[in-house]
Amino acid sequence: MSYATVDDVAASFRELTEVEKVQAEALLKEAAVVVDAYSKKATDDAKKVVSCRLVRRQLGDGQSTGLPIGATQGTMSALGYSQSWTVGSGSYGEMYLTKLDKKLLGTATKLGMVSPWEDSHDSN
Repeated sequence: MSYATVDDVAASFRELTEVEKVQAEALLKEAAVVVDAYSKKATDDAKKVVSCRLVRRQLGDGQSTGLPIGATQGTMSALGYSQSWTVGSGSYGEMYLTKLDKKLLGTATKLGMVSPWEDSHDSN
């Protein structure tokens, strides 16, 4: 089961190669599992948008820049062979939800408070 199609992924993103279309199909099924793990009650539109975003991050921009989509910092060197980057919300190659994805699914971090004092005493 998927919440989006390969055409949905390509729309407003970029044209996908035939190999990427096959990958996208499999990734969309994986994305549905990730989305359901966070929120089965999200709207169909939210599930579709988040699924597309997850798959697009996995497919990348089609250029081999060496940096993953979602990287917040990157370093490359030459002759000494050094390369590093920082990914804000997950590990490169891992399907991860950003803060916006979680907000779209209705599972963004919420703050709250419970007072055991007020629950255990009468207000008389």
